[in-house]
Amino acid sequence: MAGYVDDVVIPYDRDLGPVLFEHYGADTAKRVAEQSPMNVLEIAAGTGIVTRHLRNLLAKQARLTAIDISDSMMDVARTKFLPDEQVTFQNADATALPFDDESFDAVVCQFGVMFFDLEQGFREVYRTLKPKGRYLFRVWDSEHYNPFAGLSFEVLKQFFPSDTPRFLLDPVSCHQIDPIKEKLIATGFNPIVISVQRHEYPILDVEAFARALVYTPLIFEIKDRGGVDPEDIVTELAEALKKEFGENPMCYPMQAILFETEKP
Repeated sequence: MAGYVDDVVIPYDRDLGPVLFEHYGADTAKRVAEQSPMNVLEIAAGTGIVTRHLRNLLAKQARLTAIDISDSMMDVARTKFLPDEQVTFQNADATALPFDDESFDAVVCQFGVMFFDLEQGFREVYRTLKPKGRYLFRVWDSEHYNPFAGLSFEVLKQFFPSDTPRFLLDPVSCHQIDPIKEKLIATGFNPIVISVQRHEYPILDVEAFARALVYTPLIFEIKDRGGVDPEDIVTELAEALKKEFGENPMCYPMQAILFETEKP
């Protein structure tokens, strides 16, 4: 997620994080920690939301490595940890992991695999996992179940009918289960457990949530097209969200797909 730079990162972490990532992150960390791994890798760690949950639940002596391709995101993530906590942050490419074969007991990737080549990414995870090592990753279900993508795109079409910015559709681009399953099988992973998880979150500040969605890397598409004040899009998106899901608080729905597998 190299597009997450500078001013984009703070609203992502502050206003999108609690809604979209905290609940699933806590669940991911719990599932990983249940197996008591001693060496864990998190891929596409972003601003450290899952990383923080992992560090809270893993054994104190367990080693946790968090990688991302965005230095700006890593900088935010580092602020969430004390110097003596066992967390190593590193800028690294998920498709060319800079680690030895069979280095990790578990590898985690929450809402990241849609941003890199799946086959190469899976091969790298397989290579760096120890035998019986676990791989857990989540993807968003389609835009039909995730308004941050579907409803946002409909609002954006009102402003850009002929060339609608599509960035918020990228996170929901890996919702088809079978192609992912087949790539995991071809890589050698077995068994594979897949579950669909729906969640709702109460949002008190709908405008802040809408603004954070607009000021993702979507903002660069909006500015490239020109002729529209991004704040007008924020206002329209907030109103559309309230109309669809209510307010005070808004009951915001989301749906994700969890893949749990291991290296035999």
